[in-house]
Formats: sequence, C-alpha cells, structure tokens
Amino acid sequence: MSSRGPVLRSRFAMGRYHRTMLLALDIGNTNITLGLVQGEAVVASRRAATQPSAPPDELELLIDGLLRLDGASLADVTGISLASVVPALTSGAETIAERRGLQLLSATAAIMPIPIRTDRPTEVGADRLVNALAVGRLYGAPAIVVDFGTATTFDCVARDGGYIGGAIAPGLELGLEALASRTARLPRIELSQPTKAIGTDTISAMQSGVVLGYRALTLGLLERIRLELARSEKVEESSVQIVLTGGLSAAQWVRELPGVDAIDSELTLKGLAILWAVASGSPAVPGQNDAGWTGSAAGSIHIISENDR
Repeated sequence: MSSRGPVLRSRFAMGRYHRTMLLALDIGNTNITLGLVQGEAVVASRRAATQPSAPPDELELLIDGLLRLDGASLADVTGISLASVVPALTSGAETIAERRGLQLLSATAAIMPIPIRTDRPTEVGADRLVNALAVGRLYGAPAIVVDFGTATTFDCVARDGGYIGGAIAPGLELGLEALASRTARLPRIELSQPTKAIGTDTISAMQSGVVLGYRALTLGLLERIRLELARSEKVEESSVQIVLTGGLSAAQWVRELPGVDAIDSELTLKGLAILWAVASGSPAVPGQNDAGWTGSAAGSIHIISENDR
C-alpha cells in the first residue's frame, strides 16, 4: 500500500458523494456487504448474494451497481479496505483495485493492530478479527461479538483488546436449508418465531425447532462463553459487552435475546474503516480520544435491560 494515506472528506458535494471516499468491502460465503465511508461514518451500505466463481469483471459490475443505488460509483472511491473469506473473490478485488489505481488494504492476522492469542492466528477469519477490532474500539472490552451469518460465530475480546478465540456454529439458514434439502417432505419455511414450542403442524413444528432451538443454542453458548471470559479477565459477568451483528441480526427473535448490549449490523464495515485509519496513520484513530468512531456506535441498536427501565 502506498505511503500516502486516504483523504476522507465531507459526505456530499453539490448533492453527490465527494470523490475521495473509502469502500469497506466484506466478502462472506453467503453475502457481499459493502459500505461507503467518509470521515467517521458509514454513509451508505448495501448487500448482495455472493457468487464465489464470479470473475473480476462481474465482481466489478456488482460493486459498481450497488454503489449506484446510492448515487455513487467506483469512480468515487479512492481506497478499498477488504475482509474476505472467499479466496477467488479476494483475488478479484485485488484485480479491480490494481486496474483502477486504488489503494487496497486486505485484513489479515499479520496487519491487525490487536494481539491475537490463538494457536493458529492465520486461520482466524478476517471478518472475525475485524469485528474484534471494532467492538473493542466502539463498545469497550472485554466483549463478545456474535455474528449471525452463514455460520454463527462467537468471538471474544480481552480487556486489552486482544482476540482470544471463540466458537463457530452452523448458521440458522444453513440448518433450515439442510432440513429442506435432506428430507423428502419438509418444506422451506419463513424464519418467524412461533408463539409456543409445541407445534401443531409441520410448519409451526419446524419454526419451533429451528428458531426457538437456535435461540436456545445462542443463549446457551453465550452464557458459558461469558462466564469463561469474565473469569479469565477477572471481571464481573455484567462487565462483558455483548454485541450482535451479521445479516440475521435484524430478526425480531434476535432483538429479543436477553443480556445483549447492542446490535450493530455495520460492525464489520466500521472495523474495516478503523483498520484503514490505523494503517494510514490517521491522527484521530478511534479509541484514542473522545471524538470520531468512538461515537459511531450511536447508529446501532442499544438494548435497555429490565434493570434500566
């Protein structure tokens, strides 16, 4: 990456995006999520299905098309901060950056500005590390990030911001797809929470098993992980921040999970912007003062506990 850092300025110029903007690009197994970043804000974000075999030209058309939904284009971008778990599309993003003359920063364990205390740091997904960086800067630590995606990941951050591991479970939609595709008579159903656990027909029984069952899985893992993290960090369990993110974090049953401090669907995009700021030597790196990205968590959903009401 060039030594000349990105210049991120005001959001609009004469009703259009200013030409100096960062593209935060999160390429997952199921979805590609992107955000336009200016200053300390994600000013627009979009999501599309991942096509793992898409060549660079198709990936470029997809990204440009998503940006145009918000009145912008790849021509307005001067840098790309990338987290990808799909190697072919990682290469495609690098090709796009090269031929457009864009700086590209690819999130890896080697460049993360936080300690990574796992047995094999290079095996940890880039998105998980970026989430760990973001949650420590925006919400404080120790913390647990639960990312509801193709897989549901539980990632733990120590008091000093270091990433210390977590858990991986099959995602909710993955389990539902397995039920429908591996059985002869079970249909594909809507992911809505039933009013009771005892289903009286096939659909309500499946909704109970899938949605209520997954809710129980999430809460059970969170309870155990939170206890272990609190003990290892020598803090009260109530001091551990729990932040939810990912494509399914907006579901009603997720919003009703007890013990959650915030739901931030753009956590990964914000983490990519923070990583870019750190790598480019920004004078206002989040977490070092009271301004900038420290306040960006205001865009998330903060949960009010029963004790606060």
